[in-house]
Amino acid sequence: MNLVVLTGALSSPPRVHTLPSGDTVANLEVTTRDPTGAQTVPVAVHRPAKAVAALTAGAEVVVVGSVHRRFFTAGGSTQSRTEVRADRVVSAGARRAVATVLDRAADRLAETRRG
Repeated sequence: MNLVVLTGALSSPPRVHTLPSGDTVANLEVTTRDPTGAQTVPVAVHRPAKAVAALTAGAEVVVVGSVHRRFFTAGGSTQSRTEVRADRVVSAGARRAVATVLDRAADRLAETRRG
């Protein structure tokens, strides 16, 4: 199962841009902390809600999604980037929304165990 749950702070404001297809993507950098230190994780949010685009640096968030590796051409060569593709991004302070996204993630895990 490819399931990611991150809790951390935004290192910078979301960078929102429009793809040639017309879809909108918000790129986030979420810094997580644990006893071993801090890690910054790139997160892509396709068709972000206005609330995601309005987040500011330092905002505490909970992200639920999956790991993806995308390939692109830069400088004449093919390169890749591993990132989390978010299904949901919610403010960590929104307790009810956090509980809902975590419950849904737990349900997905339970489904695979029954599988």
